[in-house]
Amino acid sequence: MRARSAVGAPSWRECKESRLKAAPAKPPLQSRGSYNAAPVNLRTPTHVVWIGFIAAMVVIVTSANVLVQFPLSRWLTWGALTYPISFLVTDLANRFYGPRFARRIVAAGFVIAVLFSAVLATPRIAFASGTAFLVAQLLDVQVFDRIRHRIWWQPPLVSSVLGSVVDTALFFSIAFAGTEVPWVTLAIGDLGVKIVLALSLLLPFGAAWFAYMKKRGTGSLTET
Repeated sequence: MRARSAVGAPSWRECKESRLKAAPAKPPLQSRGSYNAAPVNLRTPTHVVWIGFIAAMVVIVTSANVLVQFPLSRWLTWGALTYPISFLVTDLANRFYGPRFARRIVAAGFVIAVLFSAVLATPRIAFASGTAFLVAQLLDVQVFDRIRHRIWWQPPLVSSVLGSVVDTALFFSIAFAGTEVPWVTLAIGDLGVKIVLALSLLLPFGAAWFAYMKKRGTGSLTET
């Protein structure tokens, strides 16, 4: 027979239930790869930040659309050396101000750059650039945000490489298919340069991220 507790004294079950009620609720576990947490924000984007990001995007894309008309060789144009920087601009906007801000920068840059390109380049190149830019950059934003909690170099590298593949395929096929331009070889060379630059641009991206995390007072290079 199990001994009964003394009159007036709580039983072991009542003690256990009391301790469970008193214990603070544990927060839900969040995996390192989760992408639902709020992005790190340095501050609310000011007008200067908006203008700076949009201006950078417009200059990069417009200049690339003009320079793509001047081949360096059968495998490469001058535009391949400038356009990949647009992914750095998008990734920095996404990292510090979140995907919503990054998408707005892409949309604003798209409209203005297409208008400028139609004047400075050709309507076909402007259309091809606008289509490729919008699809590739929005893909970049989505992929970056989905893996933003991984180690610092993975989101910009993975998103930029995937965006570059889509951008190259769309732009060169729309802009030059059916012409005498060797667009297949140019596309292959363009993609190769974009991947190399995506690796190189990890340096300024990492420098900006490390400077922020150092200012924040943490040694971690992953977003928390």
